[in-house]
Amino acid sequence: MRTFKHCQSCGMPFTRDEKGGGTERNGEKSRMYCSHCYENGSFVNPDLTAEEMKQRVQGKIVEFGAPRFMAKFFTRKLHQLERWKSN
Repeated sequence: MRTFKHCQSCGMPFTRDEKGGGTERNGEKSRMYCSHCYENGSFVNPDLTAEEMKQRVQGKIVEFGAPRFMAKFFTRKLHQLERWKSN
């Protein structure tokens, strides 16, 4: 299985994830998703759309002090992440 540097749901770098990534059902670390998006083998918010995720991530980036235009820049390709490709 391929290993990613960023969560394939929200785009957060795994180096920023305080838990080091989400978990699979068997307790292993997920190689695709962060702990904010994926726990125990399933998505924390399974009904979220790519656009809703984009808004949540932009809100967090602004909350951490970045200007809104930077938040939009960092989320411009979110829809291309693995979770959203088929949707």
